[in-house]
Parts: sequence; C-alpha cells; structure tokens
Amino acid sequence: MAGTCPRLGDVPRGDGRLNHDLLPGEKGPQDACGVFGVWAPGEEVSKLTYFGLYALQHRGQESAGIAVSNGSQILVFKDMGLVSQVFDETSLGSLQGHIAVGHARYSTTGASVWENAQPTFRATANGSIALGHNGNLVNTAELAELVAALPQGNGRATKVAATNDTDLVTALLAGQVDEDGRPLSVEQAATRILPKVKGAFSLVFMDEHTLYAARDTQGIRPLVLGRLERGWVVASESAALDIVGASFVREIEPGELVAIDEKGLRTSRFAEATPKGCVFEYVYLARPDTDIAGRNVYLSRVEMGRRLAKEAPVDADLVIPTPESGTPAAVGYAEASGIPYGSGLVKNSYVGRTFIQPSQTIRQLGIRLKLNPLKEVIRGKRLVVVDDSIVRGNTQRALVRMLREAGAAEVHIRISSPPVKWPCFFGIDFATRAELIANGMTVDEIGKSLGADSLAYISLDAMVEATTIAKPDLCRACFDGEYPMELPDPELLGKQLLETELAGGHDAADALRRP
Repeated sequence: MAGTCPRLGDVPRGDGRLNHDLLPGEKGPQDACGVFGVWAPGEEVSKLTYFGLYALQHRGQESAGIAVSNGSQILVFKDMGLVSQVFDETSLGSLQGHIAVGHARYSTTGASVWENAQPTFRATANGSIALGHNGNLVNTAELAELVAALPQGNGRATKVAATNDTDLVTALLAGQVDEDGRPLSVEQAATRILPKVKGAFSLVFMDEHTLYAARDTQGIRPLVLGRLERGWVVASESAALDIVGASFVREIEPGELVAIDEKGLRTSRFAEATPKGCVFEYVYLARPDTDIAGRNVYLSRVEMGRRLAKEAPVDADLVIPTPESGTPAAVGYAEASGIPYGSGLVKNSYVGRTFIQPSQTIRQLGIRLKLNPLKEVIRGKRLVVVDDSIVRGNTQRALVRMLREAGAAEVHIRISSPPVKWPCFFGIDFATRAELIANGMTVDEIGKSLGADSLAYISLDAMVEATTIAKPDLCRACFDGEYPMELPDPELLGKQLLETELAGGHDAADALRRP
C-alpha cells in the first residue's frame, strides 16, 4: 500500500503554474535539487529528513517532499513551496517509519507543478519505490523509449502526469524483469538500469526495506554518506549531515551504488569512475560550510577572491560583497588588496519565493526588496563590489544604479568566476546562450552596460586553482564550452521535452514514440 498526500492551500493559475515567481532581475543560476535519505530504526526519520532538507533549501525552492517506509508500505507527502511551507508537525507525525527519502526541487526538466514534485513513486511487482534526484539527464528521450516499451503494470502507468526525467528512472527501476519474466529486485534493477542513464545524477531512493544511493560516473553533483548513532544518512552536501548530528564518513563515489538495510551497508560499482565534479558548486551552488572532494567551499571562495584581487587590482576605498553569495570572495579580495572590507548592502533574509505578485510600483523597485544600501557607509566612497557570477546582468545593473543613487563615487565590479558563456545540461538552470550577457559583448562592453566604472572577472585557471582540484577532474563547461560527455541533438534536450501531448492524456514516455 502507498499514498501520496498533497497539502491544501496552493491554488494554480490558469496556466498551471503557481504564483510564486521571483521578481524581475532576481533570478540567478539555480541548481536542480537537494536530496536526503536516512535509514535509522528507532529515530523520527521524517523529522531528520525535514531538517536535512531545511539545510539543503538553497538547492531548490519550488517544491519539497518526503517519503517514509515502515517496512510494509511507503507513504509520500509532497507539495509546492519551501520545506517550511509544505510540512508541519501534523504532516511529519503522519510519516512514521525507519527509512525516509526527502527532496527539495528546482526544475530543470519538467514544469514546476505538483505532478513533478519529488520523491517520485511507482509500484513494483514486489512492493514499491520512491526516488529523489539531483541533477539533469541528457538521454531523456532514450529513457522515455525504454519506459514506453515496458509492459503495462511493469513500472509503466497510463496517463502519468509527471514530465521529468526522474519519473522515467523510477519507472525503469520499478519495471525490470529477468529473461523468464520474473521481476527483479530494486537493487538488481538499479545494477541494470544505472549504466544506461546519462548525465548528472545523485539519486537517493528506497523500497520498503532498503535505502539506496547512487551517483553518476562523473560525480558531477555532490553526494555524501554520514553515520548516525543508530543509522545512516545520505545527503547532497556535508552541511546537511552536520545539521542532523551525523558524522561524515565519505563521499558516494562516482559510479557507485550503496544499499543500506538491517544487514548493514553494502556497496557495488555499476560503472568506472571518471570524475568531473561541477566547479560551479565551489563558486556559488553549495553552502559555504560544505566540503566537496576534501575541499571546503568557503575556503575556495575566499581564495578565489584573493586571486581575483591580484589579477584585477583597482584603487578604491572599500570592498563590499553582494550578500550572501559574494561575501567569502569579498573577504579574500580585501585581504589580498589591503582595501578595507565593509558591509555596504543590507539583505532581507526573508525575501525568497513569494505567492504574492508585486504591484507595478514594487516591480520598478525590483532588487530593493532583497537588498538595500547603507548610505552612510558608501556615500562618497570608491567601491569594489564583489559578486560570484553574472548571468543576464539584470541584478548587477540594478545594483550599480542603487549604489550610485546612494552616493557612491565609483563602482568597480569584480566577479569571482569567469564569464558564463555556455548553458548547463547537468542541473543548473542558466539562461539560454543567447540570453547570457557574456556572449557577443566584451568585458568592457558588459561593464558599460551595467553602468560600472570597471568590470573584471577572475581567470578560469585561477578559479580552478582556488578549488585545489585538478582541472581535468572538474566540469567547466559553462565557462569554456568543454562538456564532459557527448550531448544529443538540441531538439532532444530542454526543460519541456516531456511536456508534449500530456494535455491529451498520453503517457509522457509514449509521447516521444508517436509520429
């Protein structure tokens, strides 16, 4: 038995999307998701997962969900919104068991609707499976063909409303049989299916008795293993282990499948590791208190700031960050340049995704809902403003204008990553290549477009060196266009790939087979 419980209160607009879009100019690079899993008999696993997701909220703010097994059934509770909006004491109290999988979503395949919230759920011949996914797949069309070929009842369902790559993987894991037609276990199915899944994936999934974790062969997205006194935890980032009191054990290796049940932890390899961790995790995506591949993210960002100061010095009176993502690099820039560090902008910590559409007056104010200048600090000063990246340039343009209106004498922008020139197909929702401001404009032209007195980016090599990770072991595609794997034709990529024909009630997988 299983159930999926929506939380009441979120009313879709006529186009099926919820009314919680960001204000114009506020959207920066967004990650795909945060995943969390726990196997801990005797613990309140739903609450551990809730707080684990709370620690990973920065990785996805569109929807949240938790699946729990008590050994005989899996119950899934998920809805649109932040973790704190979706769950309360009552909903968490209804999720009783000893295994849990949690997910916080930012959509990169499939629309931001309830049907695409995770964990995804499918019945199997032996029980059921719930799965959460961080990343983005590049062979979605191929996987959809495999799902469409499944017999009815073998993981495939008619009129499935979900349109994300995660649901395809879940269906394939649920529907595998041997040569005699006998159903495979989830673990056996994972060994067969995972080598066929291409792209970035850090998966946390479970059946009624076992917690599983798997990471793509290149380890593009992070995934770590932790130990509780009476159990185990897997999470997107090590910071989530700290929050729930778990000790860090190690990273899940690229190409590794981990299974945890009453017999303990066992591990197998479904493919050889060819590491290509995402460098943008160090620049922006991960929490600063997270460690990835043995390197602390905060220290990497501070070092990026130091190297940026050496590569792009400027005469100025004050270094200020764009909070909070630019803060560590600004600290490093101030240290290396000898220019005093200060807080010139106040951030409203409670401005995130809102269900209230702003009035026209508030829209014109734009970024001021999120940031406001400290006029007494910046008036008459030559400022170095340090940020982590520029995508479209809307935020920086509004920021420069705001600082000048507050009395800044000069505004020099320094960016702790190189120009973003290429789209990401592995779990970061950048703008399209045509929308990226660094394409078709020189650095000086971008600076003028932003209204800055000067603009400079860190070099690719200096950024990579700050991570202490070897350059060949990092995916840098958004900066240099060198993708770590072969990509399919453009028409077989994109967020809306599986949206076709769902309005007519067809299975998403079947849609790609139809002429």
